[in-house]
Amino acid sequence: MFPRPRRLDPLMLSERDTAATGDRGLFKAGTPFMGRVLRDAVGARSLRQDRGDHLRSAVEWLKRAQAATPDDGVSYGYSIRGGWRPSYRETSGYIAITFFDLATRFDDPESATLARTVSNWLCEVQEPDGSIANPLYRAHEGIVFDTGQVLLGYVRAYRETGELRFRDAAVRASSWLASRLDEDGAWRKNTHLQTPHTYNTRVAWSMLERHLIAPDSVIEAAARRNLDWGLGQEKDGYFGSCAFEPGAAPFTHTIAYAIRGFLESGRLLGEPRYERAAVRAADAVLEHVRHDGWIPGRIDEAGRSAARYCCLTGNCQLAVIWLKLYESTGSERYLDAAKRSLGFVMDHQDLATSNLALRGAIKGSHPIWGSYAPLSYPNWATKFFIDAVLLWNEIES
Repeated sequence: MFPRPRRLDPLMLSERDTAATGDRGLFKAGTPFMGRVLRDAVGARSLRQDRGDHLRSAVEWLKRAQAATPDDGVSYGYSIRGGWRPSYRETSGYIAITFFDLATRFDDPESATLARTVSNWLCEVQEPDGSIANPLYRAHEGIVFDTGQVLLGYVRAYRETGELRFRDAAVRASSWLASRLDEDGAWRKNTHLQTPHTYNTRVAWSMLERHLIAPDSVIEAAARRNLDWGLGQEKDGYFGSCAFEPGAAPFTHTIAYAIRGFLESGRLLGEPRYERAAVRAADAVLEHVRHDGWIPGRIDEAGRSAARYCCLTGNCQLAVIWLKLYESTGSERYLDAAKRSLGFVMDHQDLATSNLALRGAIKGSHPIWGSYAPLSYPNWATKFFIDAVLLWNEIES
């Protein structure tokens, strides 16, 4: 159903485009930079098509993102300033899960192959101490959040294949994570700016998933400590310490990470207090959803809108959460919010362009110069869009 493209040159554009220069401020004629900026500046929208067409185009783009790098990871995404970016380990971890889902849902052998290929590569790039590093920052120093996201991929790969290498990788990754946790339950070491982040509840969730395939009371206790610390950051549905930088209003992207961590962890543990925190936060963000599905890209910890652009990535992640809550509660307000937020994303997903580096992809922000992943199409935006539409389809099947 979803044919895999040939492997691409890392800077491949459509046949009528040329690659950008290495200088971030200079662009050769024919690059998509001005066209994409002008498109958003004049308020252009794409023609809404059948939901299946939007899904199919997104899947094809995600496969192109995997084919765009010389290794077996998934490209960070496409930048209109410089073309395809190198593989991104963190998000490749949970993109492997999406490929496994696509393989099952559509009996798609190409997605199954990609899921295995990416999962094998993630084993190859794991550090000796079990962590996952980002070579763009420090070549061999593990990062807590990145390790947690790849851990989710290891666990799913083990469940799908039964291969011990994936379980062993998961055990080593989670053990490293537990070793970096501070006594109060927050991760500070090996984090962005060495500060705690509430969105690391998503890392706690990954550790609980590991506990299911290789039970370990130390790992479960560490995850609970982080979740308890996170509960202390929540007030009236909004989170402190949830932005990338202290004092900044968090993106809906990181807010959704925190909510999903609480929601999935609460369900795995049978702990209502974690799930209740997720519901309070999901309900709070509902108040910000405009009639057309636009949501402010940042919402501060007092619940105030803090951006004039929409973080499309966050829209997709929040839609997944609302759809999951609709499944468990039957409340139509969750289904309505998910449909509207995804509708806004589809209105800004270009299915008509001849540029295969852009067709079907989801921007980080709308307009494209918004401060979340500006001027780019990050792979995880499209990944979460696919996840949300798959869940929507399942609900309405």
